[in-house]
Amino acid sequence: MKIAMIGAGYVGLVSGACFADFGHDVVCVDKDVEKIDKLRSAIMPIYEPGLAELVRTNVAAGRLSFSSDLADAVQGAEAIFVAVGTPSRRGDGHADLSYVFAASSEIASCLTDRSVIVTKSTVPVGTGDEVERIIRLSGTAAQFAVVSNPEFLREGAAIGDFKRPDRIVIGAQDDWARDVMSEVYRPLFLNRAPILFTSRRSAELIKYAANAFLATKITFINEIADLCEKVGGDVQDVARGMGLDNRIGAKFLHAGPGYGGSCFPKDTLALLKTAEDYDSPMRIVESVARVNDTRKRAMGRKVVEALGGDAHDKRVALLGLTFKPNTDDMRDSPAIAISQALQDAGASVVAFDPEGMDMAAALMPGVEMVSGPYEAVSGADAMVLVTEWDEFRAIDLARIGGLLRTPVIVDLRNVYRPDEVRAAGFSYVSVGRA
Repeated sequence: MKIAMIGAGYVGLVSGACFADFGHDVVCVDKDVEKIDKLRSAIMPIYEPGLAELVRTNVAAGRLSFSSDLADAVQGAEAIFVAVGTPSRRGDGHADLSYVFAASSEIASCLTDRSVIVTKSTVPVGTGDEVERIIRLSGTAAQFAVVSNPEFLREGAAIGDFKRPDRIVIGAQDDWARDVMSEVYRPLFLNRAPILFTSRRSAELIKYAANAFLATKITFINEIADLCEKVGGDVQDVARGMGLDNRIGAKFLHAGPGYGGSCFPKDTLALLKTAEDYDSPMRIVESVARVNDTRKRAMGRKVVEALGGDAHDKRVALLGLTFKPNTDDMRDSPAIAISQALQDAGASVVAFDPEGMDMAAALMPGVEMVSGPYEAVSGADAMVLVTEWDEFRAIDLARIGGLLRTPVIVDLRNVYRPDEVRAAGFSYVSVGRA
């Protein structure tokens, strides 16, 4: 089957490469000519484990190609996926659908064969209706159907998530469109991945509801962590006790500095704006978004407290800057607010991240970027673990102790064992533990 993937960003590139790996003929289209040229040279625009090899393999096999010519890409394509960005709109927080609608207009002008237009981007309820309206108003004579097929990819584990999904959600109104989508995902039938067919509006809402619920779990355990610190509990024991309940589950119950990334902050805000438009308040989600925003800066204050309450003329080393490990994504990363809070308190900040340094430099003015964790802590008054990259888990504490000016470690991910760190001579602060 020929598939056109409009948008060669994170979702489009991963999805396109995986579809090609299933045996489909995939063309990834993007207006960014420089990005297309780099992809043709096997230079990835993002960091995602395993993606570069997957792209190279399928390009070599002739199943995956890249183009900036949308009209050529959609010719003969039975499924046309729209995987363009939907960032928060400046001013009001609604999802910016201008890229989705622009792509829809372009697709409409090129349609000649029967095709399913699939919205892969995360979009508010009713977007599929507007996409269909745009294409119908174009006057195209081609038969088409508009389908919602939200993605559920975790950065850092996207390829595995795509190939071994918990579920595949398809919102389709037409039987023939369902048949096409079943053929698109037929290779996953071998893995018995459940396919949930719904209405288009239900599919659009499922993505937002899922992300809002996961954001709620993270925020809930973070508030439990704060209570643990006050009463002498251990949030890791509490989370484990909760997670063993099958009705709750253990995932997303890891206390830390708050959630970030490309999905949770943007999607919770977009869901709230949709709820406002339909006069259906979502007070729980409102609280989640507000608490998470304030938590990030509170983690900066936590570091100041670990320094004795005064950060003036202190040097603080941040290890890990991306919002999570195994990605270079800095969007809404807690590190941004933490570093700003520290600078506002009078500290100088030095930082290292294995993959996110280039993006971080633009978002964290005044922060000194260095080439390794030991260089970062050299002469610092505190080491702060912000993002739990694997290379930080087995860091040499004896070496760290010899490099720090004062032996203070603030572990915002609860990676280290308190007794071991304290036995090594450090003043140790973690999250939700006495």
